[in-house]
Amino acid sequence: MKTFDDLVFVDEVMYGDKVWSRSYMIFDNGYGVSVIRGPHSYGGQKGLYELAVLDTDGFITYETPVTSDVIGFLKPEDVTKHMIEIQQLTTEQTK
Repeated sequence: MKTFDDLVFVDEVMYGDKVWSRSYMIFDNGYGVSVIRGPHSYGGQKGLYELAVLDTDGFITYETPVTSDVIGFLKPEDVTKHMIEIQQLTTEQTK
């Protein structure tokens, strides 16, 4: 299973001069994860992460048992927990 430690973050300048760290990964089951930390992400100002589930086309989806929204205020171990849940998804589990 892939974990937070497998993510590679890239710093990007967004919204003028604000630096955001972003990583994404597609898993063997076709689903993926987008993880960000920035001045306007949920928890970013506290050094925490925000996670979104990606569907099998690489777009954010709100239709999985993992979550119906993005998930914010995550520590690295929380990101890993959700990454494992996403890796265990099957297409039959989506709404």
